[in-house]
Amino acid sequence: MMLSNSQKNGKELREKLMEFTKLAEEMLPKNEFSGKLLENFFTSLSKRKKGTNANWQESLFENMPAIASVIILSKLQSSALYVEGEVLHQLLSSSNDGTIGVSMFKPYLLPTSKNVIAGGKYSAQVVLASIDTTHSYDIYIDGKLLDKNNHGWYEKVTSKPGHYTLKGEVSILNTKGEKLVYPFEETYDVVEPMATVSATKMNLLYLGIDNPISISVPGVSNEKISATMTNGTLKRSGNQWIAKPSQADKPVEIIVTALQNDKPRVVSRTEFRVRPLPSPSPLIEYRDNNGNLQKYRGGRPFPKSLLLQSEGIKAAIDDGILDIQFKVISFETVFFDSMGNAILERSNGTFFSQRQKDMFKRLSRGKRFYISHVKAVGPDGITQVLNTSMEVIVQ
Repeated sequence: MMLSNSQKNGKELREKLMEFTKLAEEMLPKNEFSGKLLENFFTSLSKRKKGTNANWQESLFENMPAIASVIILSKLQSSALYVEGEVLHQLLSSSNDGTIGVSMFKPYLLPTSKNVIAGGKYSAQVVLASIDTTHSYDIYIDGKLLDKNNHGWYEKVTSKPGHYTLKGEVSILNTKGEKLVYPFEETYDVVEPMATVSATKMNLLYLGIDNPISISVPGVSNEKISATMTNGTLKRSGNQWIAKPSQADKPVEIIVTALQNDKPRVVSRTEFRVRPLPSPSPLIEYRDNNGNLQKYRGGRPFPKSLLLQSEGIKAAIDDGILDIQFKVISFETVFFDSMGNAILERSNGTFFSQRQKDMFKRLSRGKRFYISHVKAVGPDGITQVLNTSMEVIVQ
């Protein structure tokens, strides 16, 4: 049957086996093992009987009893099945290359910022995430394992404003049991909770001194805020700003710029009035029984012992809002004798003169004198004569 010229089953068998060999060669990897496997199988199909011109089927089956032909066919079948097994193993290995399966898809909207200034641009990326719910994975943030019961949600109580970086990684086992690690990094800003309250009629800066100003933009950290000022200088000092006008009676405009999406944007323009410093008040500094520094401003009894211990007078604006010291250049003291005659003593500086101190020693309980014509210079460099006098009542 294998050698019959009419049926030609032997020739057909060899052609099919040759096709099988070519197909297996395309699927198997190009390595030494596969090469030898196909080479041995192909050689068994190609070899001829030595010393004859017999073809392959004649070499195998001519003059062979039926039982021997069955054995030869079984051997060919076994070899083909072995090659087929290697091909299937290779296909299974290539399909199981360690990739992670997907069990569901979920869309996400990833905005660059959830806080947008009016007139700004809202930007977001829409992605379709593939999720495998059949595999468990570990999430590490700042080196700490996130509780799996949180299902990927991460929360942290922020302590202080600033710009922060969050680093972590997600690890998962693939189908080969290999650990895959995917690191991530994200930045975020922490800002103070705030509400803006301003007295529109009290936008006032004083000439010649450092005026502290607080500047903030909701949703933007201080590091991403910048500001400039007309008619003067504006400098950052920690979390505050220091404004120093250069001219009085000329308004100041402060322009605030915030960095959003890596682009600067002007978010506010605020105008302030500029005024010279108000006139300070004269005072005498002394220490109480506990050693605490006190200030006597006149109009009430003042112990004679404390008066004699005092070195001189000072001038300052310290009304609870401003605390500005002035340098006293000169002042006068006015005493009255028993006849009601005024006795004027002058001091060129901040200290009491010796003649003034001698007058203090002669004052009795209940007597009064006045400190007036105080000339002082402030931090703005302007010299002025104080428009107030101080009445001292000796106790």
